[in-house]
Amino acid sequence: MRIVAGSRKGHRIAAPKGIVTRPTGDRVREAAFSLIGPIEGAAVLDLFAGSGAMGLEALSRGAARCVFVERDRAACRVIQTNLEKLRLTGAIVLNRNAGSALRDERARARSYDLVLADPPYDEWEEHAVPLASLLADVLEPEALVVIETSSRVEPELPLDLVTSRRYGSARITVFSR
Repeated sequence: MRIVAGSRKGHRIAAPKGIVTRPTGDRVREAAFSLIGPIEGAAVLDLFAGSGAMGLEALSRGAARCVFVERDRAACRVIQTNLEKLRLTGAIVLNRNAGSALRDERARARSYDLVLADPPYDEWEEHAVPLASLLADVLEPEALVVIETSSRVEPELPLDLVTSRRYGSARITVFSR
């Protein structure tokens, strides 16, 4: 996998070994960021970060900061290694589940311009309710939320639907506040 655009364009990034994570492919990342538009100076929250590919892409494209949230320890180590290799700053890696991280961010009154969420495809239903109840509290007024799911799933959140597009076995759905 490579960074698609920005200051680290073309740099290779590592992905965790095994089948625990499913990194977002280059083509899908490029499509997602085309839908998102410019993110210069944005505060980004990357939930279910896996390899960190989406958040790393955001930092490469000019995001000011990114909080990576991933429950798998090995994946967190890969994200940290990728950050060090790419010499990207403004990042924090949290080894937590998404729900507890969102509750903590809400309690600390932290807010984000862009939230990226790529839960395991077979776990969308399990995560939909916590995301629906917690996301709005950590969003800036003009924030976007990008959800990656299986192409067969059409996620719903109590936010405004911007677009939903299929890319092979993946679906990218963009919501706004």
